[in-house]
Amino acid sequence: MNSTSHPLSPPGATRFTFQGMAAATAAVLLLGACATTPQAPPQLAVAEAAVLRASTPSTATDAPAELRVAQDKLAAARAAVAAGDTERARRLSEQADIDARVAELHAEAVRSNKAAQESQSAARALAEEIQRKAVR
Repeated sequence: MNSTSHPLSPPGATRFTFQGMAAATAAVLLLGACATTPQAPPQLAVAEAAVLRASTPSTATDAPAELRVAQDKLAAARAAVAAGDTERARRLSEQADIDARVAELHAEAVRSNKAAQESQSAARALAEEIQRKAVR
C-alpha cells in the first residue's frame, strides 16, 4: 500500500493515501470476484464438442429429436454453471455428451436402413429382370 509519513505523526507512523486505499479495495474486490466465479466442469467442454460434432445437417434430418435433447441438456448445463450448480452442470454435461452420441448413432442407423432398403429394392429389380430374360 502506498503510505506517507505525516509531519505531526510520531516516528514510524504512516498515513494511508487515497490511492493506496483504492488499490487495496480493488485487490479485495478482484479476489472476491475470483472466488465467486462459477467453474465449469471439464465434462462441459466434452459435451460441447460432442454436440457440435453431432450437429450436422444429416443428423438434424435423420435424428432431430435426439439432437434436440442433446442441445437442450447442453444449454441446461451452461445455465447450471452460471447459477453456480457445478454438480448439476457436470451431470447434465455427461448426459448431453451421451445424447449427442445417441443422435449420431440414430442418424447413422437411419441412413444404413435407407441404404439397405435401396439395396434390397435393386436386388429385387435385378432378380425380376433375370427372370424375364430366362422366360424368353
